[in-house]
Amino acid sequence: MLDVCLLGTGGMMPLPKRWLTALMTRYNGSSLLIDCGEGTQIAIKEKGWSFKPIDVICFTHYHGDHISGLPGLLLTMGNAERCEPLVLIGPKGLERVVSALRVIAPELPFPIEYREITDPVQKFEINGYCITAFRVNHNVLCYGYTLEIKRQGKFSVERANEQQIPIQYWNRLQKGETVKTEQETFYPEMVLGPKRKGIKLTYTTDTRPTKSIEENAAQADLFICEGMYGEPEKEAKAKEYKHMTFKEAATLAKKAEVKEMWLTHYSPSLVRPEEYISAARKIFPNSIPGKDGKSVELVFQDEDKKGTTGS
Repeated sequence: MLDVCLLGTGGMMPLPKRWLTALMTRYNGSSLLIDCGEGTQIAIKEKGWSFKPIDVICFTHYHGDHISGLPGLLLTMGNAERCEPLVLIGPKGLERVVSALRVIAPELPFPIEYREITDPVQKFEINGYCITAFRVNHNVLCYGYTLEIKRQGKFSVERANEQQIPIQYWNRLQKGETVKTEQETFYPEMVLGPKRKGIKLTYTTDTRPTKSIEENAAQADLFICEGMYGEPEKEAKAKEYKHMTFKEAATLAKKAEVKEMWLTHYSPSLVRPEEYISAARKIFPNSIPGKDGKSVELVFQDEDKKGTTGS
């Protein structure tokens, strides 16, 4: 199960009931953030989630509305007596940008590990998260992210017994490990069936529609996409500043054949995004206007259906 919460849905500047861009996920005791705009700490507290398990923070790009909340969050995590390493992932310049922001948070009780994205598409595996960063089209270097929770095939006790594999190795084989002993080697495929469908989430903001988004969001359980503008008269502005309209986001969702799309990263002028959602739904019926605190539990296919809260 993957817990997902859209902490902030604002672009450019925070509003009284809309914090700046941030997404948080929880899986198997490890939390992950994508972007950390102003208000992220308050949004986490409002949700009732914890700062301490945050192990990974991914940045789409380094505009202020996506990273301005980081110094304060680092201080809070330090005050919570965190000592485990924190992994930061982002485009070229990551360490330089974060080091500049850390002028006001120079001493932390935990190490920071920097993983800079150097290719148009780059993969990372951390704490069960399979993260794919892919380049999108904004006026600065910018990436979208796909998070996947992979799932092994079912473990067969019968096959393990037939091959006389000692029970103490079963758990490691079930996790996909190869076990070598002095006498022989046991491989996961000896006891596992075909891989099963996992969980897939794609998140992208600050971009024009791109083929890379369509390809990386394909068949996603949840697609969270920027909808900077809902108003029809703002199409030219979206193109000029390299953002997206509701209709363009819905077209991407349809092409990628995702299950559900949440819109986010609204312009400050877009006070009531729900008033414009009908245009998106004509293209992709399962389009939903995201809001701060909106959350969902994404579960594996053979478990109970997902349930959305905070809507």
